[in-house]
Order: sequence, then C-alpha cells, then structure tokens
Amino acid sequence: MARRSKNRTPGGASGPGSGEDFEERILDIDVVDEMQSSYLEYAYSVIYSRALPDARDGMKPVQRRILYQMHEMGLRPDRSYVKCARVVGEVMGRLHPHGDSAIYDALVRMAQSFSMRLPLVDGHGNFGSLGNDDPPAAMRYTECRAAPAAGLLVDSIDEETVDFAPNYDGSQEEPVALPAAYPNLLVNGASGIAVGMATNMPPHNLGEVIAAARHLIKHPNADLDTLMRHVPGPDLPTGGRIVGLEGVKDAYATGRGTFKIRATVAIEQVTARRKGLVVTELPFAVGPEKVISKIKDLVNSKKLQGIADVKDLTDRAHGLRLVIEVKNGFNPEAVLAQLYKLTPMEESFGINNVALVDGQPLTLGLKELLEVYVDHRFEVVRRRSEFRRTKRRDRLHLVEGLLVALLDIDEVIRIIRSSDNAAEAKASLISRFELSEIQTQYILDTPLRRLTKFDRLELEGERDRLRAEIEELTRILDSDAELRKLVSSELSAIAKKYATPRRTELLDSAEAPVAVVPLEVADDPCRVLLSSTGLLARTANGETSFEESSKRVKHDVVLSAVPATTRGEVGAVTSTGRLLRLTVVDLPQLPETATNLSGGAQISEFLSLEDGESLVCLTTLDESSPGLALGTEQGVVKRVVPDYPSNKEELEVVTLKDGDRIVGAVELRTGEEDLVFITDEAQLLRYPAGQVRPQGRAAGGMAGIKLTGDAKVLFFSAVDPSAEAAVFTAAGAEGTLDDSMSTAKLTPFDQYPRKGRATGGVRCQRFLKGEGRLVMAWAGPTPARAATKAGAPAELPEPDPRRDGSGLPLGKPVAAIAGPV
Repeated sequence: MARRSKNRTPGGASGPGSGEDFEERILDIDVVDEMQSSYLEYAYSVIYSRALPDARDGMKPVQRRILYQMHEMGLRPDRSYVKCARVVGEVMGRLHPHGDSAIYDALVRMAQSFSMRLPLVDGHGNFGSLGNDDPPAAMRYTECRAAPAAGLLVDSIDEETVDFAPNYDGSQEEPVALPAAYPNLLVNGASGIAVGMATNMPPHNLGEVIAAARHLIKHPNADLDTLMRHVPGPDLPTGGRIVGLEGVKDAYATGRGTFKIRATVAIEQVTARRKGLVVTELPFAVGPEKVISKIKDLVNSKKLQGIADVKDLTDRAHGLRLVIEVKNGFNPEAVLAQLYKLTPMEESFGINNVALVDGQPLTLGLKELLEVYVDHRFEVVRRRSEFRRTKRRDRLHLVEGLLVALLDIDEVIRIIRSSDNAAEAKASLISRFELSEIQTQYILDTPLRRLTKFDRLELEGERDRLRAEIEELTRILDSDAELRKLVSSELSAIAKKYATPRRTELLDSAEAPVAVVPLEVADDPCRVLLSSTGLLARTANGETSFEESSKRVKHDVVLSAVPATTRGEVGAVTSTGRLLRLTVVDLPQLPETATNLSGGAQISEFLSLEDGESLVCLTTLDESSPGLALGTEQGVVKRVVPDYPSNKEELEVVTLKDGDRIVGAVELRTGEEDLVFITDEAQLLRYPAGQVRPQGRAAGGMAGIKLTGDAKVLFFSAVDPSAEAAVFTAAGAEGTLDDSMSTAKLTPFDQYPRKGRATGGVRCQRFLKGEGRLVMAWAGPTPARAATKAGAPAELPEPDPRRDGSGLPLGKPVAAIAGPV
C-alpha cells in the first residue's frame, strides 16, 4: 500500500493558480499494518470513549458529559426547564464531538422512567413510550432539567473530589468520573455495543443495592451469598416477573448469565360473558404494540387459538393495561402458557457486566461491582474532606489574624496611618503582630465597619466553629473506620429518601410465584402468615418483626400464623372442610423490617377456592401435634387426628351436614387450651379441649354448643387459659354492622367461667334497643389489633369488666381482629 503526501516547496505561494511547485513523497506501508493500526484506534475510541460505562459512576462518556454540562448550566431540579436542543448544543460544542442525535438519544433515555430505575433527567414533553412504540418528539420541542438523582451523582464535584481531563480540543476540562453518591451502574444498569465486546446490565433496586454496599463496607470479606440476601435479583423499571434465578446467580458470580422476564398477568372477568388476561406489566423494553402485533400474526396464521380480541387500554391514570379476551370454552391458563411461549410476553435478558476499571474493560460480578464503587466513594469522600479541611484552615488563618488585629485595633490604625504606603503598612503590621502576609493583606482589605465589637463576637464564634469542623474532618481522614462510617451513613440517608419498593417479582421457577427470595433458599425456620384482607406471606426467619406503630397501613391484621420451614409445606383449612397443601417457598417473603403484610400475595395465586368458599386458618402438617380443632356454624366441634398423607394435595378434615360450614379452626399447641364458641345471640361457651375426643378425618364431629332457635355460631377458636386474653363482641341492628347503631365491648377472658361441652354457655353482651344479634365476635390473646373491611386500622373500646354488659358505639366498624402473632 502506498500513502502519498505532497510537500510545498519553500518560498512558494499558496492558493490555487499560484504556480507553486510541490515535491511528491510516497511512503510504502504494509496494508496489514495500516488496517491493524487504524482498526485498533477505532476500537479503542469506541470502547473507551463511547460504548462502555465506567464502573465507578456507571456512566458512559456521553451520559457523564450531559449531566456535567447540565450541572454547569445550573439546570437543577428547582430551576425552570430549558429546551433539550440547548443542552444538546452545549454538550456537543463543549464536550462531545459527535452527532446531536446520539446526544439527544442518551438524554431521552435518562429521562424515561420505563428505561431507568432512577431517572436522571426530568423531562417535559413527549419522551417516547415503552418499547419505542411512540418515538420521542424532536429536541426542539421537548424540555428538560436535572432530576434529583442526577444531583446526587454530581454532588461535591466542585470540591476536587474527582480528576479532570482536557476536552476534545483542550479548551476546557471535563471530569473523568462523577462523584456518584450511590451505585448508579447497578441501580440504572447499562447497555452498549463496542468493538469485540458489549455490555448489558439490568437495573436494580436502589434500597437493596445500598444495603449490599453498606454490608460490604462493614464486612469487606462478605461472600456472594451474603450480598445476595440484600440484592436477590434485578428490579426492572417496568416490573414483571423474573423466572428462574440460576442465571442471575451466575451473573452475580461471573458477570455473565441469562434469565427470563415474564409479563404480569391476571385472569379477570373482562366482559359479562368472557374471561380475559389483563396484562399490567411487560418485560423490560417490550411495548404493548409489539405484543399486540405478534398476537395478531399468530392468530391469523392459526398458530394461536382461543383469542377473541386484544385491547390496549393503557392510559396515564392507570398505567399499562392490555386486555386479551379469551373465547368461551378455552382455558385462560392454557392460553396464557401459549402466550408466554410464542410472544414477547416472556423475553430473555442476557447479563454481560462489562465495565471500565482503571481504563480496562473487565467483566465483573456483583461483589466486584460493589467493591469498585465503594473504593471510589472512599476516595471521593477522602478528597472532599481534604478539600474542606484546607478551605477551613485557610479561613481560620484569616479569622485568627483579624482577631489579633481587633485586640489592639488602635495600634493597627496608628501603624496604618503613620505608614507612607501600603507596602510599608503591611511590613509594619507583620513585624508588630507577627502575622503572615495573607493575614496582613486580609486586615488591610477589611473595611473599618467590620471591626466593631459585634463583629469580634461573630469572628470568635466562627473561629470556634472552624476549629471544631477541622477537628472532625481530621478525625475522618485519620481513621479508616470513621471514613467507612461516614460513607455508610451517607448511603443510608440516600436510601431513606429515594428508595422505592421493589417492582419486579423473582420467581424461583416457572411455576412458583415467589416474590423476593434468595437464589438458594435454605430450609430455614420461618412463619407463614394470613392477613385479614386475604394476603399470604412468609417471614424471613422464625420470628415476625411487626412493630406496634401509629403509622400502620393496610393488611396489618394477621388472622393466622403457623411455624414452618422454607422448603416445607403447611395446610390451609377452608370453610367447606377441605385442607389444601401450600408450598411455603412459593409464598412471598417479607423483608426483615416489614411492619405489615403489604408485600404478600392474594390467596387466589396459590389456592383454587370454590364459589362461597373461604380460607379459615393455616395449620402445620406436623403429625406429632395435638391436632386441629374446628367449630361449625351449627355448633359442631371436632378435634382432628393429625393424619396427613403426603401423597394427597387435598384432604377432608370433617364431614359437614347440609348447610353447615366451618366458622373457625385452629391448631392446638399443647392440648391444654380452652375451646371457645360465641353465637350471634351473644352466648359464649368455654371448656377445656380435653373434653373433645380426637377423631379421624372423615368423622363428623360432636356437639360443641347448644343452640336455641335460629341461633348460629359466629366465632370459634382455642385460647390458652394461662395467657392474658380478651373477648370482643359487636352488636348491630338486624344482624348488620351499621356505623350509627353498632356497639362493641372488650372484656377480659377470665370473666367467663368454664362450662361443660354441649351446654349453652353464658351471656357475653347485653343488647341495647334496636340491636338484634352479634355481628362480630372474637376471643384471643392481647393486645388485640383490629381493622376495617378495607384493611385500615380500627380502634377498640376500653376493656369492660362486665361480662354481660352492653357495648359502646364504634368509631369505625370492625371487620377483622387478631392478637399478636
């Protein structure tokens, strides 16, 4: 290959037609060497200057330049919006020597809440839609400013916390990395295609990532399994469900792995005659138009059957809502399985954690990503503390000099007045008061109005404050433990302010709807909980951590709680006398800090109940326990022999009479409990469980309480007579709980005497005028917690020692009540 160059002859004129002479010089270069050199330069440019993010701040160069330039322009969250074209122009002219479309595309993505888990740009206008079905408007129409999260990335950048490098033409400098107050690379993920390598990282939950980073700060030798207890998997902006966690663990261990994302779908009655599949969350980067188009193609080609219609009912008020109507005669579950298989409602995501570390592209696991960020944050905080200490020392030096002058201000004024010029005054002050040149110049520049008695007090206060701040900064810089503590506390404050609940459910397998579970679930002790609003969940260990709080929210009344192990099974007893097996690992796991069951899942996700059938209680399947005690609406009591064959998913625990149903069931712990019946005629019967002989599962039970007339059993349970307990009853007109007419009473349990089985019991509440029957009853350990039908907390009346007294008006009707779990 020949490369030709022309050298102008010295003294020759320039410009066309000048008649200048050139000598031609031809360089012989091997074509392989030329191509290799050029290609390497191109590859280097793409890898380091365009496609790959830095592991420290999680930013690709164009993203970093956008945020830095917006910071320089003062586009903070509290400022007004500016045209995106202006930001793009500034970035392109000052920092990024590439096309405006590339810059605008990066800016748009940082503003999309469905692309970024924590958006960095606050956009105003059309910034596109999910799956790019609706592309963003041109940059001359849209406006933007920095989002609060972007401020955290550039915070303290003016305090020499990061290195700066010349821009493309050397006219100004730009940061090589941002200070990054949180692990942005893990939180928002990244994608990019370089030469010979690519990166594809999913977003994660900010609170979980910060929790892992703080754990690593405290325990630098923490292993991957420990970190994954804090970060069990990605948390995608669009929600959905991740199916199968083996690929996630592989990615966290090696930097590479694959997992599947499923849409979140509910089976609902969408019309009077048809059921349908309602899609509320789609896989990451998949839009509804893509799904609709694929479904229509499959239906037209006869590859998909059972679909009657597809409607996109998405709007800003309710978010994504894609309704797929299923034809009559087709099983919605089977149709859904086909949709997962044939359409983008289930997509694969390949994790490839390639990022730049010290200028080198490396494939990093979860721990390595956190380590790089934590080390970067240590360096940022250390440099920031050095900068602040230097600034405060400089200021303290000036304040101390001014205070010296104030102590003998008359002498200072005399020296200045007697000096011929400023230089002589400066030299005299230095000699007289032993001041430095900087202190002396500051004294000469200070106006006389600053030399009052009040200003002296101000300066003394500033001196003391500066000394304290310098001492604190020195303590941080001299102690690695204090530095770690400071970084950890700053991360904690960010998580407290900006962390949001997890959006993506993690499914241990394709069949198990598990909410947030570790990758490898050990067979650890846990508790399975049932809330008053029909939510099921399990705790992270054998204890619950619900706290009594005035800020309780919905779903905080636990009706039933049983001990279990994560890999075990529990039983669910229904009102029709069925016992259904429930796999514990399928249930959502509550965080250790949970104060309610809002992270649980509906019963319908795990159990198929018949019309009119309800879940009464949970029970262990331990055949060494005293067994299950249950009571029916017609007054039948039964103790079930704990015989639960492992090869049966459904068991019958009692043979009910026609029209009868179970109103209460409870697993006995010791067999020494008292069984309690409460009827709607306000009769309470209490007797030892030992009076009821255990029977086989097929038996129909025995008489438990004597009923009169049309009375019915309203409540049945077992109470430990040695524990502090109470009885709650509420009466209403015509058997309905009415806000204006219902009254309620709370009475200590020990006020009710024991009676014999199959007797009528004693009165537990006296009806007032207009009240006909009890509409609510409960007996159990205290303190009791009550909730309305909607799940909101409800207040209980003060305890009344009279067992048959009348009730007091209720502020809110109580729909559920339970004791501590």
